[in-house]
Amino acid sequence: MGIEEMEILHTPADARSYVLKRQREGESVAVVPTMGALHDGHLSLVEIGKRECDRVAATIFVNPTQFTPHEDLDQYPRTLEQDLQRLESLGTDAVFVPEVYAMYPDGCSTSIVPPRVANRLEGQHRPEHFGGVCTIVLKLFQCLPCDVAVFGRKDYQQWRVIESMVADLNLPVKVVAGEIVRDPDGLAMSSRNRYLSDAERQSALAIPRALEHLASQVRQGEKDIALLQTNLLRSLDGGGIADSEGVDSVDYAVIVDAESLEPISELDRSAVALIAARVGATRLIDNRLIEL
Repeated sequence: MGIEEMEILHTPADARSYVLKRQREGESVAVVPTMGALHDGHLSLVEIGKRECDRVAATIFVNPTQFTPHEDLDQYPRTLEQDLQRLESLGTDAVFVPEVYAMYPDGCSTSIVPPRVANRLEGQHRPEHFGGVCTIVLKLFQCLPCDVAVFGRKDYQQWRVIESMVADLNLPVKVVAGEIVRDPDGLAMSSRNRYLSDAERQSALAIPRALEHLASQVRQGEKDIALLQTNLLRSLDGGGIADSEGVDSVDYAVIVDAESLEPISELDRSAVALIAARVGATRLIDNRLIEL
């Protein structure tokens, strides 16, 4: 059997037909939702999808409803031709590339209220973000009624939000999370890294270094959350993370329960350290799972 050409799907009807046809033939289908500008982190999720299922379909859609006012919707990188080439070289079976009007028809007024785990952290700093994320992910699951959906752990809270939504709404989708993929210098791969100047990238390295320092303290037996969080902030401050005017630009640097993302006072359960900070004009997120 020869190598099949990757299918490009443009409409919800085409996407649904593709998945249902494969499932009628006894094959399972994994979906990897993306906004494009793909890097090796995205491609690692496609590889997971290939291991999980017989077929894997990626989606490329820059979702306008998850951008809050004054964010970079218009500037968000769009590299469709390059993205399609990379996906095809990886053996991706199909790519869903809808237009905005296909996902949000004229007069569309329905949206999803995100689950409780969305309320803190990103939910506080980007109030409309997770409503947009949940709405588009549910729409994608309707267009591509897949068996498995693969998300990255770099967007840790997003992964937990999607997990919770799937459970709350009894959706027949298995949610799988892929590990964070990092560049050789330790910075978590992100489509927004391309915005960083050389000097800003050096400053951004304070984020993974702060998380590694935290992990080292935990390995040495430290369990006091207040102290660990104080040291996490000090590590970031010492790394010079600030905006162009030198103002501290850390939105949060916290250690919380790994599942609920609620605050904890002592490291007596699985936890996660989460950081969101701006380096210059670029907002970056990263995290480190802490398992006892």
